Parts: sequence; structure tokens; C-alpha cells
Amino acid sequence: MGLKEYLEYKKPSTAERISLWWRIDGRHALRNFKRGIRNIAYWLPVIWKDRNWDQSFIYEVLKHKLKAQAKYISASDRHTNSKRDARRMLLCAKLIEICQEDAYVTEYMEYSETKHWFMECEDKPGYSTMGSETIWEKYDDYFKKYPLIYKKAINGKGPFKIDDANDKKMIAMSIAHINQARAHKLLFKTMEENIQTWWD
Repeated sequence: MGLKEYLEYKKPSTAERISLWWRIDGRHALRNFKRGIRNIAYWLPVIWKDRNWDQSFIYEVLKHKLKAQAKYISASDRHTNSKRDARRMLLCAKLIEICQEDAYVTEYMEYSETKHWFMECEDKPGYSTMGSETIWEKYDDYFKKYPLIYKKAINGKGPFKIDDANDKKMIAMSIAHINQARAHKLLFKTMEENIQTWWD
């Protein structure tokens, strides 16, 4: 803005400012107030339980937001990819649940049953140690479920070093951790590749 334009610049009067506010924001004030009340009701259960302890609480906030936005974008259906975007948001919400619950980490446990007990340490009176025994296992069925990941695990590409190819439990644990890491990576890869288009 040059000097001439600056000198000609006139601050809007109070009436003009009120008129401008009404045209831009004021006429929507009641609707925005109602929306704000609905948002408080929607977020209150999440915020009430929120803690600053670990990633699970971050995931909970993100999951809640993704579900709300997926519902809104799907219902408004204002662009050609809205249904696809909503499905991807819900996929991310599901992946968050898998990450929160360590679903893959514990999955291998469904393929075996182990008996645990405590016994006194012979060399340390008053101390106990835990013993365990596998009652049954069906790890081969678990390995068939993830053949490519099984190959990675026995080739040492998982978090555990497999010294014995017959140590089925260690292989199963390695597969479980590889799968959990894959779910985590898929979550953030999906968000990274799509989040810029998630708008209405």
C-alpha cells in the first residue's frame, strides 16, 4: 500500500464493523454455539478419561476424531471420494485399536496353553521362581496363517534372534511382534498418504 492509499484508508466505523461481523460470523453464532455444545458432549468422555501417561491416550483422542470426521464426511458426501476417505479414516481407527490392544502381540497365545506355577528357590530360601509347561500348542496352524512373516522370523528379520528352528514359541513371538509393527507402520503410512485430502 502506497502513501496515497494509506492516507485514503479509513478505519471502519462501529456500525460497519458490526455489519461486517454479522455478515461473516454473527449470523452463524447460534449454530456455532449449538455445535460447540454438541462437541463438548461428544468429547467429554474422552477428555474425562485422558491422562498424560502413554501413547494409548494419544491414540484414543486420534481414534475419536477419525471416527467423527469419517461419519461427517460420509454423511455430507460433498465430493467424489468422500466414501473412500471415510473408509480410510475408519481403517485408521481400526488400526489404532489394534495398536492400543497389542492385538497381534497376543494373537499367538491363542495357539497354545501353558501351565504356570511358583516354586521355592532351593539356593535362596524365602524366594520363589516361576515354572511353566506347555500343555498343548498349534503353532504350525499359526505359521500357516502368516507364511511370509514366518520366513522373515526364521531368517532373523524379527525382534528375536532364532537360534533353534524348532523353537516354535520364539518363532511365534517373533511373528507376533513383526505383525504388530506392520500394523503400526500401516496406520501412519495411510494417514501420511491421505490426511491432506481429508476435508469437506
